[in-house]
Amino acid sequence: MKRFLDRLYSNQSHIYKGFLFIVTIVMIVYFFPKGGKFKYDFQKGKLWQYETLYAPFDFAIYKTDDEIRNDRETIRANHPEYFTYDTVIRQTVIRDFRQKFATFFDEDTLGSRTFNRLRDNGLQLLNRIYDKGVVQSELDFKGDKVVNVVTGNEEKTVLYSSLQKLNELEKIINNYLREQNIQDYSSSFYSLYFDIIRPNVFVDEELTQKTLDEELAQVTTTRGSVDKGKRIIAKGEVVEGDKYNQLYSLKREYQSKLWNENNYNWIVLGYVLLVALAMMMLLLFLKKYRPEIYENNNKVTFIFFNILVMIFITTAVVKFNVDYVYVVPLCILPLILKAFFDPRTGLFAHVLTVLLLGFIVPNSFEYVFLQIIAGIVTIQTISELHKRANLFISVGQITLVYIVAYFAFHVIHEGNLENTDWLIFTMFILNGLATLAAFPLIYIYEKLFSLVSDVSLLELSDTNSKLLKELSDRAPGTFHHSLQVANLAEAAANEIGANSMLVRVGALFHDIGKMSNPMFFTENQITSVNPHDELSPRESAAIIIDHVIEGIEIAKKHNLPDRVIDFIRTHHGTTMVYYFYKKEEEMNKEVNPDDFRYPGPIPFSRETAILMMADSVEAASKSLKEPTFAVIDSFVDRIINKQVEDEQFLNANITFKEIQMIKKVLKQKLVNIYHLRVEYPE
Repeated sequence: MKRFLDRLYSNQSHIYKGFLFIVTIVMIVYFFPKGGKFKYDFQKGKLWQYETLYAPFDFAIYKTDDEIRNDRETIRANHPEYFTYDTVIRQTVIRDFRQKFATFFDEDTLGSRTFNRLRDNGLQLLNRIYDKGVVQSELDFKGDKVVNVVTGNEEKTVLYSSLQKLNELEKIINNYLREQNIQDYSSSFYSLYFDIIRPNVFVDEELTQKTLDEELAQVTTTRGSVDKGKRIIAKGEVVEGDKYNQLYSLKREYQSKLWNENNYNWIVLGYVLLVALAMMMLLLFLKKYRPEIYENNNKVTFIFFNILVMIFITTAVVKFNVDYVYVVPLCILPLILKAFFDPRTGLFAHVLTVLLLGFIVPNSFEYVFLQIIAGIVTIQTISELHKRANLFISVGQITLVYIVAYFAFHVIHEGNLENTDWLIFTMFILNGLATLAAFPLIYIYEKLFSLVSDVSLLELSDTNSKLLKELSDRAPGTFHHSLQVANLAEAAANEIGANSMLVRVGALFHDIGKMSNPMFFTENQITSVNPHDELSPRESAAIIIDHVIEGIEIAKKHNLPDRVIDFIRTHHGTTMVYYFYKKEEEMNKEVNPDDFRYPGPIPFSRETAILMMADSVEAASKSLKEPTFAVIDSFVDRIINKQVEDEQFLNANITFKEIQMIKKVLKQKLVNIYHLRVEYPE
């Protein structure tokens, strides 16, 4: 049991990667739409490359989205508005007329006969008006608009122009009075009618919408059918018109029939195998070409997590509305991976993600081509993210590439610009704007996954930061030394193509442990008093060595990233405090060299190796009495060659050629520091 637990513990990293691998595959397959994959790939306007295709079964021909949209628009345009006829209002108005008539017409003055005649004519006009119905005049309908008027359970279809409008009542009253030859009483009738008449026909929006929804629900999505055995398209024919519609309908029907209870397990197995193959390629790439990422489970998790997020967002958009698939900012994936790792890793992960998404998006070839091209442009254009303008410029270039590539596909498919969907170009612009979200995402990912990007490195390189300010106050000599080392290391990193920003930050913080006992280090001693004079060589060496351990503790206390702490841990490797070792050896012949050796580890990257070289050269250069070209040349060679002999760079993945290039840069920089001039022959 103990042996089993030991093996389990020693292989926990591989077990975790296996678990992550399986979980990622399961989630990706779960995200995929539940439908089979049509075995023929075709595009509108292209030649049919396969053998002549005959209908394998009876299927209906589906209407295109434009045809369905046109059918719906036709229904909406011709659908009548529904009005409700209120019978109570008519009775109320007639009652008010009878009660108020005597107020506007005096029977004593007019006489009973005229009074009764005017009252009867007024009632007749009211009935004529309300027989048609009165509506508000604000309604915006054309005169030939057909409307349905509902009275109780009865429905009557009329023209909207036949209904009486409030703003037309004056004209109706005037015509009627002239017809009855009683226009002399028009002012009294106007006053009476406008006091009592109210609309009795109202728009019923709820009923209108209900009937409209019922009609829209009856819109058929098919037109005609294809019988089994009928030829659909012959080899070499162009995929267009009815042939394209039949192929599109066959594809939909095929995928629908394929995904049934009998085939479900086999299709899922196929998806699992393909996704597993893609993710296996990613792991193999990391193991062979990026071992430092592969060995770090946190970084592997970060890459898999980002791939999952992109697939989830894209599949969600496809399920919601496939027309918006190009709004998904897929270029965020290579952008972020490049920011934290390197361009090749970002592009490789992006390509695999796009290939997986090709299973679920329509026009998969077009989609894959566009996204891969956009990903390549992202990798080539995005640089120095800490400069805000670079991100905006790169996003503009990515958007332009999307638009140009899609335009080219459209021209190839359609042969003209008549059917150009300008909304697609708007989606590409939205895609570009969404890509700008990479900037805050980088900050979030740094906190969640403890990673470091150039943006954070730029912030850490600020010498006005709290920790570096404290270093300059407590150990000004060490601070100045760190600045000099940073300049040397940055120049060397630029020469061999290493991460110069990371090297500079590591150099600025590599000696922060000296803040604990600054006066025990020569660069901070401003008087002739040397505290080491009161200590044994062994004690002095212990204090010198401890600045590495104390630096790590200070860095962790101030939440410096692990990649920066690596420079503190490795900048002396496993070298010796040679000065005090020799002093102890003079006093005691039986001295243990390990007591005077730094704990390590040795540098394990090009960047940490550069810092070790620059730190040693800069520190030792202070002892040069009369520096010349020859002295500096041999001096740099001697120090770095000694480090190579001590095997300090075995794990640093740095070549002899690169070491020679670093030597050359360090020599040039020291010459500039000491202001040496070329020695001309006498």
